Amino acid sequence: MRNQFFGFIALFVLALAISSCKKDDEVIDGFGSVEFEFDHRAGDLPLNFGATYTTANGDEVKFTTFNYFVSNFVLIQDDGTEYIVPKDESYFLIKHSDPDSREIKIDNVPAGNYTGVRFTIGVDSAKSVSPAAERTGVLDPAIGASGMYWSWNAGYIFVKVEGESPQAPDNPALGGRFFQYHTGLFGGLNSPTLNNVKTVQLSLHHGDSATVRKDKSAPHFHMLVDILEMFTNPTNISIATTPTSHAGPYSATVAENYKDMFTLDHVHNP
Repeated sequence: MRNQFFGFIALFVLALAISSCKKDDEVIDGFGSVEFEFDHRAGDLPLNFGATYTTANGDEVKFTTFNYFVSNFVLIQDDGTEYIVPKDESYFLIKHSDPDSREIKIDNVPAGNYTGVRFTIGVDSAKSVSPAAERTGVLDPAIGASGMYWSWNAGYIFVKVEGESPQAPDNPALGGRFFQYHTGLFGGLNSPTLNNVKTVQLSLHHGDSATVRKDKSAPHFHMLVDILEMFTNPTNISIATTPTSHAGPYSATVAENYKDMFTLDHVHNP
């Protein structure tokens, strides 16, 4: 009986060793997909149009519009290996008013363990000046990018934030106490302009890496996007002083603020 007991223990240890070897020797090849969810927040609260929030400057705000372009995605593995998503598959227009737009999927991603991402807020200069035939889908100025393109300036609005605030001066042209921040400018085509294209790189704050495998469903990155960050750090925006900003010099201040509104919070693996 004693020999049988020790024999059982030996078999159990051997099985564990074999299982461990199989795990360590896992072949990671092929391609899979990755999903991103853009979870819009206002500080610690969910973003809801019509709800009242307070900016770092103490201004009360109710948002009516929150749209932005993200593009030029690069996925980063735990060993530093990078996968550059093909440019023509890497432009997305996110709208708070359209829940479907807040979830994007990137296909044909090399299998691996991904812990970070780099992307552009806005539309890069090369794509902005490319022929109209190469700007389709969400980049089509007349359809997909309607309301997010300055025809007079031949450029995209990278981030559009609108709403109302009692601190905003009464504006008869807008019909009340409203604020508007339409931020674009890629450096200029025929003459130089500000360049408000921003690139951010994020790593997972906690949890496991995103395991992309050819035989598994897509892992799901949960991205937090805090609209109130646009009003602070490094500059607290006063709506009373600057209720509107479009293509003027102040747009650089707005762009510097909103570049840190993204956080790669966690990942859901299938």
